[in-house]
Amino acid sequence: MRRTLTMAAVVAALLVPAGPLPVAGAVGGTAPVAVGRWSAREAQSFWTAERMASAAPLPPAPPDRVDPAPPELPEPPEPAEPAEPVEPVEPVQPTEPVEPAAEIPVATPPPAATGLPLPSVPPTATPAPTPATAPTPATTAAPTPAATAAPTPTRAPAPPTPAPLPAPARAAVPPLPALTPGIGQNFDGIPVAGRMFLVKGGGAYFCTASVVSSPGRNLVLSAGHCLLGSDTQQVAFVPQYTRAKPRPYGMFPVLRDAGGHSKIWIDPRYRSQGVDRAAALDVAFAQVGPNTRGFPVEAVVGGNRLVTGAGYAQARVTLIGHPASAARPRVCVNRTTKFTSADARIPGSFLRINCTGYPGGTSGGPFLTRYDARTGTGDVVGVIGGWKTGGDKADTSYSSYFGADIRKLYEKAVAGAKAGR
Repeated sequence: MRRTLTMAAVVAALLVPAGPLPVAGAVGGTAPVAVGRWSAREAQSFWTAERMASAAPLPPAPPDRVDPAPPELPEPPEPAEPAEPVEPVEPVQPTEPVEPAAEIPVATPPPAATGLPLPSVPPTATPAPTPATAPTPATTAAPTPAATAAPTPTRAPAPPTPAPLPAPARAAVPPLPALTPGIGQNFDGIPVAGRMFLVKGGGAYFCTASVVSSPGRNLVLSAGHCLLGSDTQQVAFVPQYTRAKPRPYGMFPVLRDAGGHSKIWIDPRYRSQGVDRAAALDVAFAQVGPNTRGFPVEAVVGGNRLVTGAGYAQARVTLIGHPASAARPRVCVNRTTKFTSADARIPGSFLRINCTGYPGGTSGGPFLTRYDARTGTGDVVGVIGGWKTGGDKADTSYSSYFGADIRKLYEKAVAGAKAGR
């Protein structure tokens, strides 16, 4: 099946309690969110555990869907400079010529605060010897009136400097289950991946998303078709969502600009040409605000490194997604191969992976290489999406190829997130 629900399943999903949302901004007694505002507290008030549990995977998008929304957020006046030099990626031996691999630099945490340095004191000058001179007759100095002391200005005491927030506790990374290549298993998830909740057309929906390292430590990555549309509202990311523990690390709202539009970056061609014609660009980045404790998402759960130009054939990819009505996410490992479309209506080449049990809801799930079990992060080389929005069968998934276009989109998101601070 397609990576989204069939129409019958959509109707059924929208009939669950709290599924249909007649007014997206004021459901269940929640006050409408002010234009330009959408904080973690507001997101948690809106996305209750019951509403998250009843959210459905996105319904199928029409193949010729064109987004009438403004194609891009305002660009900053100057491009942002990279925070760090680009790190080299381990060489990949592709089966055919591809772009040279390059890795997006990982933002390093700011150094620990230290006391302000004391002003340097210049060394005391040694007085030069004065030449001997003939004695001069003593003179009587005229008495000078006592100087009037200038009033000392009274300064109000400086307000106390607020104590810095304690560093967030390091997210615990559960071990992955024993995996057989190509066989998906439900598991308790990893902190860096989770569900992206949103309201669209009056309904509560979700996709899968993951944190991607960035200088601002505030970007998440998903599929373009998940976040497409001017009616996409109340968007929030929940790391390591499970029904038993719906907010283990809090909720991170996708920020809005002054006009009330969610800060999401999708290639303009994907918006204008539609989900099939521009399937090779089915990728989206979103800027999320801090959780209710004030911490950025990457500081709490870590982030994957975005890698572009790594090739289509990867020997071992870890695939994570949140399937339809499952209470927990799903994980699988397998190799990827190159798939080139023969359908002129859906042009392009894509990464293809065979993993069982990835239906609707898993769209946006990361393709991870070099997964590190200690940190729970890896190199993200794809997301479920692209060919027929991620695949027309639950056991085979696809991703748009991460090449120069995706790198440029990431750089635009980094610059836009920096300009918005």
